[in-house]
Amino acid sequence: MTKIAVSAHGLTKTYESGSTSVVALDDVSFSLPSGTVAALLGPSGAGKSTLVKALGLISPAERGEVQFEGKSVVKDGVALTDLAKLRRHHLGFVFQKANLVSFLTARENVEVACDLAGRADGKKRASALLDYLEVRHRESAYPEALSGGEQQRVAIARALANEPSLILADEPTAALDSVRGRAVMELLRKVAHERGAAVLVVTHDHRALDVFDVLYEMEDGRLRPADLERPGPPTSAQPGVRA
Repeated sequence: MTKIAVSAHGLTKTYESGSTSVVALDDVSFSLPSGTVAALLGPSGAGKSTLVKALGLISPAERGEVQFEGKSVVKDGVALTDLAKLRRHHLGFVFQKANLVSFLTARENVEVACDLAGRADGKKRASALLDYLEVRHRESAYPEALSGGEQQRVAIARALANEPSLILADEPTAALDSVRGRAVMELLRKVAHERGAAVLVVTHDHRALDVFDVLYEMEDGRLRPADLERPGPPTSAQPGVRA
């Protein structure tokens, strides 16, 4: 039986804007199996970031339930467990900007995340993760010396520090060109398929949809399977270019 990493049941969230109520999540339900990489598409203001914050246990929905590996952790806005501890040990986050600590090297940025997760082998694990993401040769470099693609590779390594069951990536390629952006998307697929994490990626980039196992689309706070034609992988690549 396929293991379900995270599931949402009837998530509903409303924001007040002056005298108007805006429904950001409208009875959203879905499940994401372990080892699956999914895209979350939709226009700005559709509710994508609100859903990511609810699944990431940052800003719970006011109604509905979130389950991790079959265990209810939030119901109707009430935490049923220590959410901060759950985030530290079971979730990984990748954002539009890598948000690396400027005065730490690439390895140290990942090592800090290992330490926060309570791992005693932080230095060794950080180097191993950078090697896995093909950027260990830059482990002594500071963020300002890294390319945008290299920074995102380090950010993904940092997200893997706690061996998460769920990785949430919010527009991780928005600041990258198409070649480097695709490389990052393929890395997230690699993480899902090889390490068994469920990966949910918010993206506006339709050029790399063939990378994903499943596509979802949001509009007006409602979630549905995306009915989109997936482009095939590029027929040629720029030689020698690495993200």
